[in-house]
Amino acid sequence: MARPRPHDMSEKELGFRPQEAVRWLNPRVLITTGAQSLIAEIFGSYADKRELQGGLAAQVYDHSREDELWMDFVADLGDGFDATYSIASLLAAPELDLDGPKPRGSLLIMGGDEVYPAASTGAYEDRTKGVYRAALPVVTEDAPTLFALPGNHDWYDGLTSFLRVFAQRRPFGGWQTEQTRSYFAVRLPQNWWLYAIDTQFDDYVDAPQLEYFRGASAELRRGDSVILCTSTPAWVDAGSGGDTKGYDTIEFFQREVIRPRGANVRVMLTGDKHHYARYAEQDGTGQKITSGLGGAYLAATHELPKRLDLPGEKSRVREPSPPSSLDLAARYPEHTGRLTAGILKLPWRNPGFWAVTGIAQLVATAAVLYGIAESAVRDGVFGLLASWSPAVLAAAVLVLAGIAFARIDLPETSGKGILAGIAHAVAHLALSVAWAVAIRALYHAFPDGVVADWLIFLIAAVGTPVVIGFVDAEVVALYLLVASRFGINLNEVMAGQSIEDHKGFLRMHIGRDGTLTIYPVKLARVCRKWVANPDGAPTDPWLLPKHPLRAELIEQPIKVPHHHTGFPSVPPDREGPTP
Repeated sequence: MARPRPHDMSEKELGFRPQEAVRWLNPRVLITTGAQSLIAEIFGSYADKRELQGGLAAQVYDHSREDELWMDFVADLGDGFDATYSIASLLAAPELDLDGPKPRGSLLIMGGDEVYPAASTGAYEDRTKGVYRAALPVVTEDAPTLFALPGNHDWYDGLTSFLRVFAQRRPFGGWQTEQTRSYFAVRLPQNWWLYAIDTQFDDYVDAPQLEYFRGASAELRRGDSVILCTSTPAWVDAGSGGDTKGYDTIEFFQREVIRPRGANVRVMLTGDKHHYARYAEQDGTGQKITSGLGGAYLAATHELPKRLDLPGEKSRVREPSPPSSLDLAARYPEHTGRLTAGILKLPWRNPGFWAVTGIAQLVATAAVLYGIAESAVRDGVFGLLASWSPAVLAAAVLVLAGIAFARIDLPETSGKGILAGIAHAVAHLALSVAWAVAIRALYHAFPDGVVADWLIFLIAAVGTPVVIGFVDAEVVALYLLVASRFGINLNEVMAGQSIEDHKGFLRMHIGRDGTLTIYPVKLARVCRKWVANPDGAPTDPWLLPKHPLRAELIEQPIKVPHHHTGFPSVPPDREGPTP
């Protein structure tokens, strides 16, 4: 039975609770997400849901019946309502005017991180499924099909909720799910295929998954073209001198499944990074595209490498692939460096973080005051040590925390993270010492008396967490602003702002001539005011934007011809054993 159309945006009317954008520097979010991430990584290999999926029915999904096909790709959704519903509304619209009408995709591919900050049945309902149902409640005929690939945030509960939502062939609003596992192979028109592999936390392709794709590849023919969906843009790190582990897994998959059949991966699609970035082959027409603009906070683009040099496949028993070079052909937004200054609003955007810095400064200032007071009355080396030990302990904790914070997403061998962390900690310590000295000076400036003592106490007890805590939060913001200029904490300087604008997705078309055309779509500003649509048709969205959404192209359409122009594939009769 269809749910009645809502008359307002209340949870009772909608059936789900619209959520604000995740505040990533909120202490509760940091602690719970960090703990879930740690648990998932520790126990993931011991209770890998992908291994258990081997017992579930699976098939190759055939969507090649027509001569041409439209499909959409969106990733990193399920965050704040305004951004997620703005994109869902564009995806649900029967067509978009993108230099001419472009119809809604008959396939919708969700490319990872379908919910934030961590997966649960309730989170999917409030942040993703309910939102998409409101955008497209029902389709009377030829309902579009939805496939979803999990990302790291979907894995934080061991994939349990993801499989319940996406892998039981239930409706997802007006879309219909088909898959039964967390990975899938889809046959498309004109000898195109879409493969989506689940590598958990950039780890490996498990045996049941490998067996499934080997079975699916039996239908591949020489010259077929493959769109490969992965959960992270592993090629960026691998091609810019970073970690190659994630890309090695992709190369392994191509070597074991695709190249032995004479097929070629023409396009790689992913999300994970919340921006648009397209790398194009220098000596071919292959494309590697990151499009993580489905609703999550905006990520930086101004530090993306301009060129990638990917290592070739090294194999003693199969014809190796040569190294390849790719150029950064397009990115969106183009200039994110100017957006980093928004982090200076950190205390207002994340009040909980302000509270934490207030408490930290209260403790550190008290430790410094204790050291000043006690050192004045104690004698000898041991007296000084006893006086200043609390302050030294606070300083040590700050230094270690600063170094750990600065080294997020940096190579383990990077020394600049250590230097940045120490400088960051020194700034906090300097603030604590300066404030403690100021309190001490005020204490001596007032005449002796109970009133003066209580006044100084109130200044220290209230002023420290409120005023100095605010200043300390701004110290963190200033650190992030400066450090991001050197490629340190670049993710945190953007995550701390939770920027909801600059969103988008990919609309793709396989033509009758076999050409794949990719239309990168952007929405420069999301809608923040919605109006209920209780009298609309059953297929109409439940909520309408107060002002029209303006979808535009990020760049000119990208055409990928079916004909392969790169290195020759390994013939099937040359397939050898696994090295």
